[in-house]
Amino acid sequence: MATLLPESFTQRMQAQLGNEFEAFQQSLSDAAVSSVRINTTKFSGSVNDNQVPWSKTGFYLEERPFYTLDPFLHAGVYYVQEASSMFLEQAFQQLSNEPVKVLDLCGAPGGKSTHIASLLPENSLLVSNEVIRSRAVILSENLKKWGNPSVVVTNNDPKDFASFKGFFDVIVVDAPCSGEGLFRRDENAITEWSPENTQHCAQRQQRILLMFGRH
Repeated sequence: MATLLPESFTQRMQAQLGNEFEAFQQSLSDAAVSSVRINTTKFSGSVNDNQVPWSKTGFYLEERPFYTLDPFLHAGVYYVQEASSMFLEQAFQQLSNEPVKVLDLCGAPGGKSTHIASLLPENSLLVSNEVIRSRAVILSENLKKWGNPSVVVTNNDPKDFASFKGFFDVIVVDAPCSGEGLFRRDENAITEWSPENTQHCAQRQQRILLMFGRH
């Protein structure tokens, strides 16, 4: 897969990594490791002995199954998620047992939102937002499958939450990015990468963060 990388991306990484570039390039050729996070309200026990170290409900899989044919996936028994994304659990473990109000500002497709919903103390509120309507529909479907009565899905621009100053105890922002982290398992991510797209994503990230900085 490394030979398919855009030339402009390769040149940038070579300049940034120097002697470590070859190891980086090799890592992109390694097979992507599949991992899932189980829904403890629908399943009790362990998937296997290969647990994700930073998540009580995350597990690595020996091989990637045909998820779309698995009724347990559609029933919300588990969610397919990169193990690195599950590290969010460590942050939420620092919360007290008191109810909190959480905003997941860039919620789609639902990995972090379903995870947050499983971590929140009783009587908490999670508002999961997605600005793109089609992705908001997917987000809503995944949260319905997961099942939690204290979750609200919204389809708003980040600026719409500016008037809620002080309302949320926790705000999670997984800002839109240019997708380099998907290179190992999604060839479309490689073909869609460009310096222009990277700059566009950076501008969107700055807009989101500045909105919260002013309010």
